[in-house]
Amino acid sequence: MQAATPAPDHPPRDSATIVLLRDAAQGMEVLLLRRNARASNMGGLYVFPGGKLDPQDHWAEGNPGLDRPGAALASALGEAETPPERAAALYIAALREALEECGLLLAEPLAHGAGLDAGAVRARLRGGEGFAALVQAMALRLQTRALLPWSRWITPLAPSMASRRFDTRFFVARAPADQVARHDDEETVDTLWARPRSALEQYRDGAIELAPPQIMTLAHLARHASVAEVLDAAARQRPPTILPQAYDDAGTRVICYPGDTHHAVRTRAMPGPTRLLMRGQRFFPEDGFDALWD
Repeated sequence: MQAATPAPDHPPRDSATIVLLRDAAQGMEVLLLRRNARASNMGGLYVFPGGKLDPQDHWAEGNPGLDRPGAALASALGEAETPPERAAALYIAALREALEECGLLLAEPLAHGAGLDAGAVRARLRGGEGFAALVQAMALRLQTRALLPWSRWITPLAPSMASRRFDTRFFVARAPADQVARHDDEETVDTLWARPRSALEQYRDGAIELAPPQIMTLAHLARHASVAEVLDAAARQRPPTILPQAYDDAGTRVICYPGDTHHAVRTRAMPGPTRLLMRGQRFFPEDGFDALWD
């Protein structure tokens, strides 16, 4: 057994992901989008909406388009080292990416009784208008309260699927019931609502492709029966920070997580298996797929 060769030590880029959930007849479902196969990162994989922080995500303190000040968002995020301005930018990025990639807008009109046309806002955003200017022009307020921190994933120093590193905050949120999610046909090319276990079974059977953070997040979500359960769990926990560590065992790449005997952090950060084995470009639990939901 030997440690995997680390990539050049570039600081990970701040990014945000939003895990959108809904209750359906067969149980709680999660939204997954298939990234364009030509994408430089995660091409062809099913992911949650999200992306790196953009300069337009940094809004001035006191902007009426936010429902909470930066200090409150930093407190909710629970990262002592993250200043209010960057905490607010992470929430804004998650909400912007949801609108860009799947057309869902978690916002409310400032004027009582006014309507909300998510499609019109998305069209103008895709047309090149800035997100902050759009929110102001259309008299909206973003619903950061709808987002609850779930986890923080940092790309390992020896990444298995990409050369770039990200420091990604995962948020969970209930999808707006009166809006329809749809991929943008540019960055994303398919929309899938599925129960977490069903998505993992589709991955097992080769019907879809997933990356390790999505596999492990789905395994965590599969232990909850409803959106309310997930949101309650998120409200009561401190979001775990997950920095996977990789090593090679007899020619097999192994990705291990906090709580594993080969990981520097011996305290578990999440339920499910503590390691995944890489075979080809796919990842498998060491003890079989049942370990993802048992």
